[in-house]
Amino acid sequence: MSDMTKENLLNAQSISLQFFKAIEENNLIVAGKTEEQLNAEVCDLALKMFGIEQHWHKKIVRAGKNTLAIYPDNPPNRVIEKDDILFIDLGPIVKGYEADIGRTYVLGNDARKLKLKRDTETAWYEIQAWYQEQKTLKASSLFQYAADKAKEYGWEFGGAIAGHIVGKYPHEQPIDPQSLELDIHPDNPNDIFLRDAEGNERHWILELQFVDRKNEIGAYFEQLL
Repeated sequence: MSDMTKENLLNAQSISLQFFKAIEENNLIVAGKTEEQLNAEVCDLALKMFGIEQHWHKKIVRAGKNTLAIYPDNPPNRVIEKDDILFIDLGPIVKGYEADIGRTYVLGNDARKLKLKRDTETAWYEIQAWYQEQKTLKASSLFQYAADKAKEYGWEFGGAIAGHIVGKYPHEQPIDPQSLELDIHPDNPNDIFLRDAEGNERHWILELQFVDRKNEIGAYFEQLL
């Protein structure tokens, strides 16, 4: 991947992080709203404050037991409650480049929910540090490392994947639509340091979803690896 592509992806992420900070500063995350209502307000804010018109993947707000759902799921719209845990997962397109940001929020002071949120974020940075020490790394091995990290913290890894590539919109697609080669998936044996067909470096998103199925809560954290 060219330095320019990397620079544009980092810029897209930087703008997206400012956007998430604005969500917090505008106190949009409050009890009594539905997930769909918060989703609409968030996207309206993205357009008004940052000129973000497009999102490259479906826009997700999930609260309570819906935080157990994985990306392909479409659980029933839920009202956010006063002590809920919830996460927002968005894929803004900034100047033609993709971001992918996921963050968790806890309403109230439930110690277990706060720990789940904190552990997921801490684990993300630990995995990133480990990844940066590698010279070759199978996608399946990175997935397993993420799953083991969830277990290390006392949680279950809830996602079907632990990440995927991003790039200039729309990003590279596999020749075989069923291929897992561009996902951090347990069945992808490819080295994630492999370049694309044109010899460009690939850039990856690491996404973590740690869950507590017994208590029906999950946390989510994702950004550029």
